Amino acid sequence: MLPDLLDLPMPLEQALYVSGTLACGLLGGLVIKWVIFALLRAYNRRADAPLATHSLARHLSRPSTYFLPVLVLSFVLPLVPLAPRSLEVLRRFVETTLIATFAWGLIKTVDVIEDLVRQHYQVMEGDNLRVRKLFTQLQFIKKLAITLIAFLAVGLILMSFATVRRIGTGLLTSAGIASVIIGFAAQRSLSNLLAGFQIAFTQPIRLDDVLVVEGEWGRVEEITLTYVVVRIWDERRLVLPLNYFMEKPFQNWTRTTSQLLGTVFLYADYTLPVEEVRAELKRIVEQEPLWDRRVCVLQVTDSKERTMELRALVSAADSSRTFDLRCIVREKLVAFIQQQFPESLPKTRSLVAGSDQPFTLANVVANES
Repeated sequence: MLPDLLDLPMPLEQALYVSGTLACGLLGGLVIKWVIFALLRAYNRRADAPLATHSLARHLSRPSTYFLPVLVLSFVLPLVPLAPRSLEVLRRFVETTLIATFAWGLIKTVDVIEDLVRQHYQVMEGDNLRVRKLFTQLQFIKKLAITLIAFLAVGLILMSFATVRRIGTGLLTSAGIASVIIGFAAQRSLSNLLAGFQIAFTQPIRLDDVLVVEGEWGRVEEITLTYVVVRIWDERRLVLPLNYFMEKPFQNWTRTTSQLLGTVFLYADYTLPVEEVRAELKRIVEQEPLWDRRVCVLQVTDSKERTMELRALVSAADSSRTFDLRCIVREKLVAFIQQQFPESLPKTRSLVAGSDQPFTLANVVANES
């Protein structure tokens, strides 16, 4: 059927005319693309060129290399002197390619929009609640838009064939049964998708939120349509389904603000002068840039049979600074007690029968000397 389909033998003049017309259409589209992006690159060399033009040149250059030649080819296609069957095959191929490249361009346009939004709102400060809310919604909407564009493009390509249209009509007649079957088969996927909508707009978590989940501390690195990636402090990644955050409890340390209080516990003998340790704590935090000057408290929170428990409470702008500040305060307070009050370090006392003095390590050393 190939000779019949292509109406062979074709006169040499007609073959050259067909080939030349198709080549001119493709070449014309490439020339248009080259001119447009050459002008765009020249404009981007200016110091005051906006981000939009840079983003257009970066994201839309490759899709335009395919879309514009096919678009011009679709305009010159009626000028090609082919038989109806051959022309129909060529027209279907051009339409399919045009839809696919146009969908590719739309997906890259979504990337351009994302660049503009990210350029306007920067996630640089420690407490950036409003920006992280927006970026969480932006990421979810972007993935949803790309999915819809790809789905519509595939649907348009398939529906351009009569056989597929007939199959689609038959499926619509049994849509009730099919919907029930699909609902049972994909209920977990659908629940994840609905959870994604809830997370995007109610926002129990956002991008860059600090979470404690499954006993792990980390930041939300990525939110997809079906799962969430948490970047744990030691560079591991914890991947959880979206509906996990709608069904199970977790800690969000940056839900309304990134400010946190940090605690440092010390255990010392009852002879330790608490006021001097409290003064030392204030001196330590006042010299630390990590302290945000909100809270600095030292209290005796418990008294045990051998030691008393001291709790230092300090504050910082975010969880990372709080952790570092706690480590610094703990280290310097322990050093202060070791140097200034070594006799107040935790010790065990016992009273020997027939002796008026408590049996301690210090007394043993004194008696031996």
